[in-house]
Amino acid sequence: MQRAALLDAARTLLSEGGTEALTFPALAERTGLARSSVYEYFRSRAAVVEELCEVDFPVWAAEVAAAMAAADGPEAEVEAYVRTQLELVGDRRHRAVVAISASELDAGAREKIRAAHGGLVAMIVQALADLGHSRPRLAAMLLQGVVDAAVRRIELGVAEPPADITDTAVSMALRGIRG
Repeated sequence: MQRAALLDAARTLLSEGGTEALTFPALAERTGLARSSVYEYFRSRAAVVEELCEVDFPVWAAEVAAAMAAADGPEAEVEAYVRTQLELVGDRRHRAVVAISASELDAGAREKIRAAHGGLVAMIVQALADLGHSRPRLAAMLLQGVVDAAVRRIELGVAEPPADITDTAVSMALRGIRG
């Protein structure tokens, strides 16, 4: 229960203040634990990050997979893939993962994030093959790049409403730059 409370506090800290906010003193304060007790659960900030990725990313990916499974045909799957990820931007689990991705992490944590993103990209490969892409894996990686750029744009809180960013990303995914 303490470990879960620490992870929940880490999500909150990351979503509210980014990686700079994720400190062991802040975790201790949020959970009511002594700072030394936090070290009993995690050896470093990177260890907290790794566990958040292990716990949160599969839940997030499952939401994307469920939306894709409910879609009717490969084009609708691509739309669900893009829309669902962008709808999740406001979710604090996602906000924590975005904050984590921007931080300086050790090699193990970076590898876990890369593997998680690789699993997400793998979800869309078949739909892209069904749409006739000759190199669906490459197309999937580039599509994820569009999604990642849209996530960053939404996270910046720029002038465009998130719905407009999402619609534009879906249009690019389905029709390219022709709109």
